[in-house]
Amino acid sequence: MKSRILTIAALAVIVFSCATKKEVAKVVETAESVKVAEITPAVAGGQNLYDNNCGKCHKLFKATDFTKEDWKPILVRMQKKAHLDDTQMASISDYITSQL
Repeated sequence: MKSRILTIAALAVIVFSCATKKEVAKVVETAESVKVAEITPAVAGGQNLYDNNCGKCHKLFKATDFTKEDWKPILVRMQKKAHLDDTQMASISDYITSQL
């Protein structure tokens, strides 16, 4: 009885360790393919506006949650609600598009 339990446990460890290595390889491949965005002062200003104004009322979405075309009407609609001027909105838009 004990030998069966030990055999099953040993097999489970082997299967688990093999699966973990595959998952780690996928994570490494994904991390290598991620685009690194350059943060300029203008983009940082847009990020600050996005974090502080948009985050007041709802959760902040990742830029990659929507396409560039999807973001345009969202930003227009939210500009009115957040009482942001065109310059502030342009900064936020630049920040979002730099993350795509």
